[in-house]
Amino acid sequence: MNTGSNWHLHPQLADDTHPVAHLKLSELRLMDDANHPWLILVPRVPDAIELVDLEPAQRAALSSEIDAASRLLLQLFKPDKLNVAALGNLVPQLHVHVIARFHNDIAWPRPVWGSATAKPYTPEALVERITRLRGTLGE
Repeated sequence: MNTGSNWHLHPQLADDTHPVAHLKLSELRLMDDANHPWLILVPRVPDAIELVDLEPAQRAALSSEIDAASRLLLQLFKPDKLNVAALGNLVPQLHVHVIARFHNDIAWPRPVWGSATAKPYTPEALVERITRLRGTLGE
């Protein structure tokens, strides 16, 4: 997979997320919001803003990684629904949100954006969550 050496994670994504895994194309990251099990995939493709900025093989790889992230959340959390979105209105770097949603979550049935203030993970909860994600991803 051709990913550029001059790729850098957008500062806002670096501030809002924690690293989980280095996938074939993307960085898999955990959003620092304990209100929702929320993963972010960031393809390591320089200057990618839209899905159409990816080569066909990269789009296929990203699709497979979205599938893997979705299945990971389904297996670990048994959500009622998954939300998958690539908005980029505030952070232009291409990134895909994969969010486990529950009928009783703080934002249901609305989108998670702007519904509630993000609740950062405690250090202990962050370590536990990332350990579970990595353990299940590695199976």
